[in-house]
Amino acid sequence: MSDAALHAHPARLRAANWIRTLAALAVLIGTVVILTVVFGRTGERIALLMCVNVAAVVALAVFCGNTGIVSFGHGAFMALGAYASGILTMPAGLQRSALPELPGWMAGYELTLLGALPVVLLVGLGFALLTGSAVSRLVGASAAISTLGLLIIVHSIAISAREITRGSQTFYGVPRITDLAFVLAAAFLFVIIARLYRESRWGLFVRAVRDDEDAATALGISPRRARLVAWTLSGTLATLAGALYGHSLGAFSPASFYLGLVFAHVVMMIVGGMNSVGGAVVGVVAVTILQNTVRNLEGGITLGGITLPEVFGLTTVSLGIAILLVIWLRPQGLVGGFELGPGAGARLLTRITGRAPQTPAPRPVTTETLHARGLSRSFAGVKAVTDVSFDVPAGRITGLIGPNGAGKSTLVNLITCQYTADSGTAEIDGVQLTGLPRHRIIDNRVARSFQNLRLFSGLTAFENVLVAALAAGSDRKTANAIALRELDAFDLGSIAAMRADNLPYGARKRLEIARALAQDPAILLLDEPAAGMNPTETDDLADRLIRISEDRNIGILLIDHDLRFVNRLCSHIVVMNRGAKIAEGDPEEVRADPQVIEAYIGRGRVARAADAPPPKDQALAP
Repeated sequence: MSDAALHAHPARLRAANWIRTLAALAVLIGTVVILTVVFGRTGERIALLMCVNVAAVVALAVFCGNTGIVSFGHGAFMALGAYASGILTMPAGLQRSALPELPGWMAGYELTLLGALPVVLLVGLGFALLTGSAVSRLVGASAAISTLGLLIIVHSIAISAREITRGSQTFYGVPRITDLAFVLAAAFLFVIIARLYRESRWGLFVRAVRDDEDAATALGISPRRARLVAWTLSGTLATLAGALYGHSLGAFSPASFYLGLVFAHVVMMIVGGMNSVGGAVVGVVAVTILQNTVRNLEGGITLGGITLPEVFGLTTVSLGIAILLVIWLRPQGLVGGFELGPGAGARLLTRITGRAPQTPAPRPVTTETLHARGLSRSFAGVKAVTDVSFDVPAGRITGLIGPNGAGKSTLVNLITCQYTADSGTAEIDGVQLTGLPRHRIIDNRVARSFQNLRLFSGLTAFENVLVAALAAGSDRKTANAIALRELDAFDLGSIAAMRADNLPYGARKRLEIARALAQDPAILLLDEPAAGMNPTETDDLADRLIRISEDRNIGILLIDHDLRFVNRLCSHIVVMNRGAKIAEGDPEEVRADPQVIEAYIGRGRVARAADAPPPKDQALAP
C-alpha cells in the first residue's frame, strides 16, 4: 500500500502499524523455526537467547524510543532481576553451600520461575520508582550519563555484596530455562505491552514531551511525570527480562550485565529502529544473525583455500560497524518510522465498527475574564515588560500589537507562567495563574499557541490534537471525538494520518490552533497565528477565528503584525512598545493615538508629517 493511500485512509494506517508489529513477530517466529530445524539443539539455544534479548530490547525501547533518551542503565535492572530470581529459585541445599552468608530473610524459598517472577516484578517496580525520581528530572545527555552512572553503581554493589551475589565470582545453581515456547511467549507479551503503552495516554504524553517539552507543558502535561511513567514501566520489564536472561544462562556474574550486554542491546535497538516496537524485534533478529556469523569467523576459518587468522573481539567490532552504517545510511533503523502510533484511523475505524462516538459540543458558554495586572519582567537588567495591565473577556477578540521587541510574546509567557513575573499577577475570575506550575495553567481553561510553530513533529496531525484533548482531562473516547471535531473545523481531516513535520506550512499553523482548541479553553492566547501565511490563508483563518469566537464565546488574545488582520478581528486593541503599554481602545482610537503612530513610523517621520498629515490610504492601518 502506498503512503498516499495510507494518508487518504487514516484507519488503514493504524491497522498497518499493528500489521507491521505482527509482521516483525512473524520474522521472529520464522527465525526461531529456521534455527531449530537447521541447527538442531545449537539453533534452539540461539533461538532461546534471541527471544530473551527481544524481551530485554523491547523493555529498553519502551523508555528510549518514547523519550528519545538513550539509557545505558538497563543492565542494572537486568542484574537485579537475575540475582533476585536466582536466589528465590535456587535449591536450598545448593544455596547453603554457594551462599553460606546469605541473610536468613532471603534464603530457602525454592520457588518455581513462575512463582518468582511476581516477586521480581515488585522488586523491579520499587527500584524503578526509586531511580526514576532522579532520572526523570533530566533530559538529553545528562539523562544518558545518569543512567550510565546507575549501571556503574549497581555493578560495583554487585561485586561488593559477596554474601548475596558471590562478588565477581560466578553465581551458579540457577535453574535453567529449556522451554523455548515459554520465552517466545514472554517475548510476545513484552511486545504487546510495549505497543499498548505506546498507544496509551501516557505513551502519547511522553512522545509529545520528547518532541517539544515546552509545548507539551503548555498543554498540561508534566514532563517529569511522563518520563517517570516510561522509566518505571521500562525498568520493571527490564527486571523481568533480566530474570529470564539469568535463567537462560544458569550461571552468571556481574560482568554478564555490564557494558558488553548493554552495548549489544543498544545496538539492537538502534539497528532495528529506536522509534518503533517492531524495530526492536527486527534489530534483535538482525544483530543475533550478525553476531553468530561473525563469532564463527572470530576463531579463524578457511575460505577458498585462504585461512583467515583468529581475530579476538571481532564480534564487538562488527557491532560497532553495524551501528555506524545504520546511523549513516538509515538513521531511523531498518524498520524506520512505520509505526506512527494511536488513533490515526479513528474516523474510518469507528465508522466500520458502527461505534462512531457522538461529536461532543464545546463546553457551555462562559463569562470568564483574564485579568493582567501590573505584570513586569526584566532579563539581565533589561526591562522586557513593565507594569502592563489589561483584560481579555470571554466572547471578545482582543488584539495585542506593537513593533518587534515590544514585549508581546514575553507578556504571553508571563501569563502562562512560561516565565516567572518579577511583579504583578494574572488571574481568571479570581483564580490566580501567577505562581502556578506551567502544566497547571490549562486547569483554568487558558490555552495558547506559540510565536514559532511548536508542533509534535513525530506525531500525526490527529495525535497532535488528541494529546491536547487527553491532557485537558478528557477520556479516550471523548478525546478521539474532540480531535476529529477540531480537525474538521480547520479542514485537516483528510491529512489526519500525516506526520506533523510533513504538513504544508499553512496546515501546520491551523493544526496548532486546532490543538489549542481541543482543550476547550475559555481564553485562547494566539501568538502570531497568521505569520508566514499568504493573503488567502490569512483571510480564511480570520473567518474561522471569528466564527469560533462567536459560536463558543471564547475570549481570544491575538498577537500579530498584520494590522489588517488584527483590525478585521479585534474590537479592542492593546498596544505595547519597549515593554510598556502605550495605548488601549477600539481600532479607531488606537490608529489615531500619537504614541502608536510614533512607535510604528518613528519620531522623525511624525515631526516631518506634523504640518502635512498623510492621505487616508497611507494611514497606519486600514
